[in-house]
Amino acid sequence: MTDNKNTKDSGTNKPETTNTSNKKQNVKPTESTQKNNDSSTIKGTQAEPEKAKEGKGGKALGVIAIVLVLAMGGGLYYHGHMQSDKMNANVSALAKQIDSLKSELSTNTENARQALASATQKQNHQQTIIEQQAQTIESLQTALADMKGRRPNDWLLAEADYLVKQAGRKLWLEHDVMSATSLMQTADRRIAELNDPSLTPVRKALANDITALKAIKRIDRDGIVLRLAGLQQQISGLPLANAVLPKAEEAAAPVVSNSVNDWQDNLKASLNEFVGQFVTYRKRDGSVIPLLTPTQTFRLQENVKTKLDQAITAVYREQGRLYNESLTMAEDWIKRFYNLDAASTQSVLAELEQLNLQTVEVNYPEKLSSQTLISDLVADRLQRNLAHVDGEDDGL
Repeated sequence: MTDNKNTKDSGTNKPETTNTSNKKQNVKPTESTQKNNDSSTIKGTQAEPEKAKEGKGGKALGVIAIVLVLAMGGGLYYHGHMQSDKMNANVSALAKQIDSLKSELSTNTENARQALASATQKQNHQQTIIEQQAQTIESLQTALADMKGRRPNDWLLAEADYLVKQAGRKLWLEHDVMSATSLMQTADRRIAELNDPSLTPVRKALANDITALKAIKRIDRDGIVLRLAGLQQQISGLPLANAVLPKAEEAAAPVVSNSVNDWQDNLKASLNEFVGQFVTYRKRDGSVIPLLTPTQTFRLQENVKTKLDQAITAVYREQGRLYNESLTMAEDWIKRFYNLDAASTQSVLAELEQLNLQTVEVNYPEKLSSQTLISDLVADRLQRNLAHVDGEDDGL
């Protein structure tokens, strides 16, 4: 029993020992942990100032790093800005250089163009001089050949050619028919002196031209102009017409009847007859030509003289229409504003009517048939003389 009790006690005591051991074990860790905690707190308290120091150092490094970064960025920006300014300056310099080169190139091009134009002009001038000299040489050779190979008869033929050409100039430029006819007759006599039957067609053409010139109507231009100038001097002395009134209608004489019933009409007729002895009323239909003022009279005279001047100009220019229109206008003004009963006015009007019948236009021949024949003949003989001279030169 006791043993069992002991065993029980022992059995019961064993756990207690384990508990105590466990308690001891449990207690020991707590002490160690406390020690550890104490040591950690001690270490922590010691590490806090170190961490604070490290934190302050990191902030300083960060600030330094930021400052360095900003400094580097500013430096890079400044460097880039300086490079950009430098590049812009280089670009501007290059642009100015390009503009200068362009201007220089344009100037050189313009100078070259002007030089080329000047050279071309000089070349053309030299070419013209050469051509003129060549023509002069050719003319001299022709004249030399003409002088060397001309026969006496050729002189007469050349003179006839010159006379015919002068006749054409007189006819078409000066409208001098008489001088042109005389020159043509002289040319015919020169050809007749040659006594050359081969020139019969030329003389026939000359005869036809002379006949055509003689058939042209002669106009005494100087005589017509002198007559017109005389009329101009008479215009200032022509008497002007007075104020002209149209004819009045003749009023019927009042008639008094013997009837008593017409006493009103008879009374009215008697009153009108009595009043008519003091006041006359007449009705006129038509235009009234008033008197002219001195200024209007002067202008009228000058206008008439101007029309006569136009007629004189038309005579020399052979403008028949202008001639007739000018004289007709002057005649109308004289009939309208001057006294037609005056002898001087009637004389001027009669002279204007006669001059208005004159012809001032002439139909001239368009060409002289003999001129072409003589010119061709002279040129043909000259060519033969040149060929003869060239043959002699080749023989030499």
